[in-house]
Amino acid sequence: MCTLEKRGNIYVLTLTGTDDHRLNPPLLDSLQSALRRLRSETAGGGGPCALITTAHGNYFSNGYDLDWAGSNEDRLLLMSLVKDLISLPMPTVAAVSGHASAAGFVLALCHDYVLMRKDRGYLYVSELDIGLVIPAWFGTFLRCKIGSPAVWRDVVMRAEKLTAEVAVQKGVIESAHGSAAETVRAAVALGSSWWGESGTDTCTARTGRLCLLVYWMRSGLVTVRST
Repeated sequence: MCTLEKRGNIYVLTLTGTDDHRLNPPLLDSLQSALRRLRSETAGGGGPCALITTAHGNYFSNGYDLDWAGSNEDRLLLMSLVKDLISLPMPTVAAVSGHASAAGFVLALCHDYVLMRKDRGYLYVSELDIGLVIPAWFGTFLRCKIGSPAVWRDVVMRAEKLTAEVAVQKGVIESAHGSAAETVRAAVALGSSWWGESGTDTCTARTGRLCLLVYWMRSGLVTVRST
């Protein structure tokens, strides 16, 4: 499952346990519950804040729980989580603590910034290697988040495994760090840096996420529900 911890103006969302954090209904429900709590606690305008997402163990997330993800309706649960993350009214940072593959890679890229440990782990679209069809919206999402068409081709169509350092070189993530703990510290420092002078970065991050949401809406990938 996951925990949400407030550290000053930083919220830290942690996938707990030492398993590979496969995405299934219980974990997705836990994550969305944490995001609802985050929205509730920050709705009163109590000052600037940021969200850091990380995980215990050697995996950030190893993607879908394949025993569960058999229907399109079930897979829409992840799309709902993605929509919730990219519509948060605050900067977000993924502190990738290990392997992030398939849907786990998508989960990391939901954030405005991605930092990763360089001593362990790959970013990897694994569907090709295990004989699964890549969901159409995965490809669309990754095309929006990975700027270079050549990098997108290698990641999606050739299943290239990216180490943290290679991912930095290719512009997929922002920075690589020596360990999981160093990655989280760097993410917290980055989140804390937005107060004051770096308001431009915050605005840029929100604008980029808004553009992605608008693109998805026009493509029919997400819909807006009336309340």
